[in-house]
Amino acid sequence: MRTMLIVDDDSLTQDVMRKIFKSQYEIDNCESVAEYYEKYFRKNYDIIIMDIALKGGKNGFELIKEIKEDDSYTGTPIICLTANAQNKARLTALEVGADLFLTKPVALSALRDAVKSLIKTEKLNL
Repeated sequence: MRTMLIVDDDSLTQDVMRKIFKSQYEIDNCESVAEYYEKYFRKNYDIIIMDIALKGGKNGFELIKEIKEDDSYTGTPIICLTANAQNKARLTALEVGADLFLTKPVALSALRDAVKSLIKTEKLNL
């Protein structure tokens, strides 16, 4: 089964994503930066969904940049999913390496399609 890491401190967002993806993915949730560090380095994830505003001192932009600069990075697609709809946030997310930027609330069908498309693209690049 494919694996998904959700990095978001909003429990409602985590619950919704778990419900829509649980049949296709083994899902790990992180509510804080510390929890992210505990989980990210233990497993190779097939996709990461990252919020920008996080508990724990760093934000999603910083974590995405760290992932992309890590020598062990395997090309895992990263979706930035946030309530911050400003163009500056979108540009920053893409500059640090997010593969896609979506704003909350997002249509569930759009999120499912985005994940499916990024996974398919990643498979083609292997």
